[in-house]
Amino acid sequence: MSALRTLARLALGTAMVGAGVLHLTSQREEFQAQVPEWFPLDEDLTVVGSGVVEIALGASFIALPRHKRLLGGLLAAFFVVIFPGNVAQYVEGTDAFGLDTDRKRLVRLFFQPLLVVWALYGGGWWRRGSRAS
Repeated sequence: MSALRTLARLALGTAMVGAGVLHLTSQREEFQAQVPEWFPLDEDLTVVGSGVVEIALGASFIALPRHKRLLGGLLAAFFVVIFPGNVAQYVEGTDAFGLDTDRKRLVRLFFQPLLVVWALYGGGWWRRGSRAS
C-alpha cells in the first residue's frame, strides 16, 4: 500500500474514533439535534449506536490493515446510510455544530461524497494493476 493511501486510512480511522467518542461524551446533545424527526428510534439511542459503530469502524480501519478493503467499503456504506440525516438537517433547518444557516448546511452536503471517496481510497479500492486485498 502506498504511503499516501496508508496515511489516508490512518487519518480517517483516527477521525472516526474521535467522532465516535464525541458521540458518547461532550457533543452528545449536538449529535442528537442532527437525528431527523422522522427517524423511528430515540435520538439518544441513535447517537450512542452510531458512536459505537464509528469507534468500531475507525479502530478497525487503523488496526486491521489486512482487511482495509472490506472496512473501507463498510465506512463508505456508513457515510451513505447517514447521508439522509444530513439532508434532513438541511431541509429542517436544524442548527448543530456551527451549521446555523441554510448555506452552511447545504455546503456540508457536498462533503459527504468526499468522505465516501476517502474511505474507498484508504481501503485500496482503486489500486492499479490488481485487485486490492
